[in-house]
Amino acid sequence: MHKLANHLAINNFKNCIMMDKSTWWNVELETKPDFKKAMERIYAWYENEIIDRVPVRFSSHNEQNEHIFADRKHHTSYEERWFDAEYQIDLFLSELKKKKFLAETMPVYFPNLGPEVYSAFYGGEMKYKEVTSYYSPIVKEWDEITGLKLDKKNKFWLKLEELTDLAIEKCKGLSLVGYTDLHPGMDCAAAWRDPEQFCLDLLLNPDESKQLLKCAEKDFYEIFNYWDQKLKRHNHLSVTWIGLPSFGKFHIPGADFASMISPEMFVEFGLPILQNEVKGMDHVVFHLDGKGVAKHIDQILSVPEIRAIQWVQGVGDDEPIMQWVPFIKKLQNAGKGIMVDLKPKELDGFMNEVDPKGIFLCISADETIQPDILKKIEKWH
Repeated sequence: MHKLANHLAINNFKNCIMMDKSTWWNVELETKPDFKKAMERIYAWYENEIIDRVPVRFSSHNEQNEHIFADRKHHTSYEERWFDAEYQIDLFLSELKKKKFLAETMPVYFPNLGPEVYSAFYGGEMKYKEVTSYYSPIVKEWDEITGLKLDKKNKFWLKLEELTDLAIEKCKGLSLVGYTDLHPGMDCAAAWRDPEQFCLDLLLNPDESKQLLKCAEKDFYEIFNYWDQKLKRHNHLSVTWIGLPSFGKFHIPGADFASMISPEMFVEFGLPILQNEVKGMDHVVFHLDGKGVAKHIDQILSVPEIRAIQWVQGVGDDEPIMQWVPFIKKLQNAGKGIMVDLKPKELDGFMNEVDPKGIFLCISADETIQPDILKKIEKWH
């Protein structure tokens, strides 16, 4: 009887997926001939369901940033290299040709000028390094908040325009083109003010802090919709650095700064921002960066629009993954999907301890062993 009920539930969900596909459009990628089937598994995961097996991405968190630059001789500075659109996209395409995209691994180019580029839309500068950039705070006095205006003519916005337009042209038929990493809210306000200073501000200047937070969120939908509409005009989906596409609107909220504050402060300052940030989105996966942010998990789980959690356990003492199994089960019991980074050697133990429902595996593995990993995962029920 249980098997029959399960069979009927799966068939019913497959029918729902087919109905939902009325909003899909045709996407043909030379690098991803099984794109539609992969999207069915991803859409099932968005609904905390499984069609035939859990979705799998054969790359780990931030792996796309590990080898950004190859040829260094043509640039005199890191910034020059980051801002060389032709170089960036040609390098991406050269790497693309070397890869296979098995399972739910997606070919995605996302224009990247660093994690704080959202803050830089309002002014200020960033210092570039090999694989990341650092933003210089610009709000030294509270009266400077009034000078924070979204500037679609500044060099960061215009460079993202160039990167996006060139990628749309050069990646046609080869890769999805996504939107850049967007961090409004607490992370943006902390970048403008300086994270350590902003911790003090929440204690000593709560009213001014809320004013700064309001400024950090007020243009988010204008910014998001601008890039979303631009990409969809060219048949691209809603997708960014995490590599999960959506035919609707996909967003990855996060609050890395929240690792520095108490749960009570998060409820007062962070939760209202998060609730506003996810309204109107079709698919939301919260980027939960380590145990410092995980102390706010009950508040994060209270936001109904958040369908899933991308769990980043960290390195060093925060490895291996098995110590986090109770936490992962808590997320499952809350009805949320979970993206989990695993090493190949951790897979057997993880599958023995964890129910597959709601799991999305991210495994960094050599292409030669990926087919065997998939065969193993197909037996996980």
